[in-house]
Amino acid sequence: MAAVRLVHTSDFHGHFRPEFASEIRGLGGLYFDCGDLIRTGNLGVPLHPDPAWTLLKEAGCVASVLGNRETHPMEAAFQRKLVGASHPILVSNLDDPRFHQTLTLQANGLSIGVFGVMVPMATEKMKTAAAWSRRWKNPIETAQGVALSLRKEHDFVIALTHIGLTQDRLLAAACPEIDVILGGHSHSVLETPERSGNAWISHTGSHGRFVGVYEWDGRELRGELLPLTKRVP
Repeated sequence: MAAVRLVHTSDFHGHFRPEFASEIRGLGGLYFDCGDLIRTGNLGVPLHPDPAWTLLKEAGCVASVLGNRETHPMEAAFQRKLVGASHPILVSNLDDPRFHQTLTLQANGLSIGVFGVMVPMATEKMKTAAAWSRRWKNPIETAQGVALSLRKEHDFVIALTHIGLTQDRLLAAACPEIDVILGGHSHSVLETPERSGNAWISHTGSHGRFVGVYEWDGRELRGELLPLTKRVP
């Protein structure tokens, strides 16, 4: 079986520069981003569409998971933050028709099942939930059902997450059906993929410092982080 190339970024926080798009596209493979892409913060409201969405398209992004920066308590502001997004955004733990629950891809003869989970911004148990137009479910509990379902019909299961490295390790323990976790949120840097349970975990830091470039051979995720820029904002 030919290896499948995976390319991974996360937590740009509005620092996705135009030169990154061509650099990432030139790496080839399946490119995924793991949230907190835009400049506007959690409670901010953008005046214009964030240019990072267009750059992500130019970079060839196959799919991403939503980050907390891309949400907002008010529905109108939530919608404004998404203007310009043209690729599938995966959020299995949020019941919202704008987002995909899962995605099926084909590469090198493999059927690949992809899903995403993010930090819960508002749940029924939170005192602040009344301010939000949407409700999130527990990401790990949600992932357990989704990963099991995907494993039955796919050769390779990828989780795109925006829950942080500590939670990703718990996710790996709870979901042996997942092969690879591409994560974000905690700004963690793993120079090479970490094996946790049955899964391999990638975290690429933040602010456009690194891009993860990996090869999946059916059993192991091999690769490393490559610098996008040496300038840390």
